[in-house]
Amino acid sequence: MIKRIVITVCIFLPSLAGFAQHMPNRPNTYSDEGTGTGFRKENLFVGGGLSLGFGSYNFNVGASPEIGYSLNSWLDAGLLLNFNYNSERADPYYNGNVRFRDFNYGAGIFGRAYALPWLFFQVQPEYNWLHENQTYMGAGGGSLTFNAKAPSLLLGIGYGQRFVGHSSFYIAILFDALSDENSPYRDFNGKALPVIRAGFDFYLHQKR
Repeated sequence: MIKRIVITVCIFLPSLAGFAQHMPNRPNTYSDEGTGTGFRKENLFVGGGLSLGFGSYNFNVGASPEIGYSLNSWLDAGLLLNFNYNSERADPYYNGNVRFRDFNYGAGIFGRAYALPWLFFQVQPEYNWLHENQTYMGAGGGSLTFNAKAPSLLLGIGYGQRFVGHSSFYIAILFDALSDENSPYRDFNGKALPVIRAGFDFYLHQKR
């Protein structure tokens, strides 16, 4: 697990750091222009993240498009979809020599609370639908497929450059706080897998 975290972070950080060097030098901002406290179109954003993970037995890749709104100077919230592919190689000592191939999709909501201009905590309840194929790689072979569904509650921490009204980026590490055996964020033995996600958000009505 530690190897997966380190390698994946090393993949994402150089590209994000390069992008950050070209970001405008502005603090973590919130649009409060105009009168009243109603909806402000410049606080609406779209974007999403890509996730990648791999280790001794597992490989995972996924995408999560999202739409959200900056509610105030420290809180973003919104809706998202997720699509993930996960594979687990067969090993007679780890998983009974069974190869797993999973595809899942789901939907949920998210909230990001910024404790500091560059540090946030994320809460992300989801509901997922899973299609899995299991193939026994030993003598005689044999395979089966089944469908399942499961809730998940991703909790984690992240780093981001958040400029309300301008483009932003983030990287986060999340873990499923629930223990459903069909969760796409748990391995064959039921252990929670880290979800490492990096992405961009684009405000629809960017300030000049």
